[in-house]
Amino acid sequence: MSADPTVTLEKAKVRLPTRYGLFSIRVYPDPEDFSKEHVALFHGDVESAEPSLVRVHSECLTGDVFGSKRCDCGPQLDEALRRIAAEPRGVLVYLRQEGRGIGLGNKMRAYALQDCGRDTVEANLELGFPDDLRDYQVAADMLGDLGVKSVRLLTNNPKKVAALEEAGIHVVDRVPIVVGVNPENEAYLDTKREKLGHLLKL
Repeated sequence: MSADPTVTLEKAKVRLPTRYGLFSIRVYPDPEDFSKEHVALFHGDVESAEPSLVRVHSECLTGDVFGSKRCDCGPQLDEALRRIAAEPRGVLVYLRQEGRGIGLGNKMRAYALQDCGRDTVEANLELGFPDDLRDYQVAADMLGDLGVKSVRLLTNNPKKVAALEEAGIHVVDRVPIVVGVNPENEAYLDTKREKLGHLLKL
């Protein structure tokens, strides 16, 4: 009789064929909120001394699932998975941090304020939140659990590089990922560049 897979599921290396290529998937409960489960998709020898191409991607239901043009999240996720699949080794860390950490409902409230003329930072502040509530310690813990020693990080956000470095992940290179620019999100991307420090050349 085969073993019950639920016993070791948290550490299991589960095969996940995708339209981008073959990955393995592992689920990690959030240490602060067990209702949240973060995900790592990975392939190749990520424990190698050679750096892995890594994307730390925060959940965006509207962009990732519904194809919203208000942001660049969906195209970034697609491009990251395509690039990672083409590498000898790589990891996509998918964090359940919707709306830069404020949650889906509050993100919709922020969208309503943006429709009235605020930018994404002004909307968050008006709702009583910081401009960015995300925490990358859990991403560093997940990469450490996978045995990743160093990364080439797919990001336009230097604060993400600094946060991972501070959490003990050696970032050997920042790899730009500028995709999904369209008339609906140009102002949003301008705000990310001008107020959040993202390195975007549009």
